[in-house]
Amino acid sequence: MQEHSSSVKTDAKPHRSLFERLTALISPEPENRAELLEVLHDAHERNLIDADALSMIEGVFQVSDLSARDIMIPRSQMDVIDIAKPIEEWLPTVLQTAHSRFPAIEGERDKVIGILLAKDLLRYYAEESFDVRDMLRPAIFIPESKRLNVLLRDFRANHNHMAIVVDEYSGVAGLITIEDVLEQIVGDIEDEYDFDEEEDNILSIKEGAHGPRWRIKALTEITQFNEALDTALPDDDVDTIGGLVANHLGRMPHKGDVFDYEGMRFEVLRADARQIHVLLVEKLPPVSTAGDDA
Repeated sequence: MQEHSSSVKTDAKPHRSLFERLTALISPEPENRAELLEVLHDAHERNLIDADALSMIEGVFQVSDLSARDIMIPRSQMDVIDIAKPIEEWLPTVLQTAHSRFPAIEGERDKVIGILLAKDLLRYYAEESFDVRDMLRPAIFIPESKRLNVLLRDFRANHNHMAIVVDEYSGVAGLITIEDVLEQIVGDIEDEYDFDEEEDNILSIKEGAHGPRWRIKALTEITQFNEALDTALPDDDVDTIGGLVANHLGRMPHKGDVFDYEGMRFEVLRADARQIHVLLVEKLPPVSTAGDDA
């Protein structure tokens, strides 16, 4: 009886090995990432996985290639609170921006001393004595070169949601949140840059240093853009304003990209590894020429 069982196992092994070899010849396993992505795209074309699943898998691959500097909010765009000033001076900023967390500085942006949770400010209204310093949570500092996949693992392990990015000279370069990392995988997550209504593709905001400004969805059609801003941007090659920006730059735009085009300044406010989401557009004053001055 035991010999018979052993014989069955011995006979089965060559059969499985032969089957595996035949399978490998018919459908070889991918040997690198490019081949794996090709297999996944083929699976999508055959309706084995949907577009969302494919997009998220591609996002996972991209996260391992990106570092904190690629998606961080630049230092100049950070919304911070300065605890060296009275709370009444910066509380309106907290209410206006509606973030859940704020880096707390003391006098200068390179001196981040902690993170303030907006919900902790409720105690300001409930207690007679309130010290902001007592409310601060420890700030986490990371280098610009830190890989996003490693950072995401650290965020999850340490239950942190925000990190301050520093450059090689230990100066503050920007900040990054767990939401920023997750957006590289699952796409855009609603937050303070979202529009109130789906049809509100173009929102007029406070005038800038050069002229009128608008916050614009990247999916806004160029014809709608031209009508709203009284411009004449071409729509021969692309249909949306986001496509026009990508076409002009010749690459996938990144958050913080700024360039001048057709008398306007374009700034990418929101973008992930796959697409642009929100743009800031400002009209520039006419440029005078030598002929005009003559």
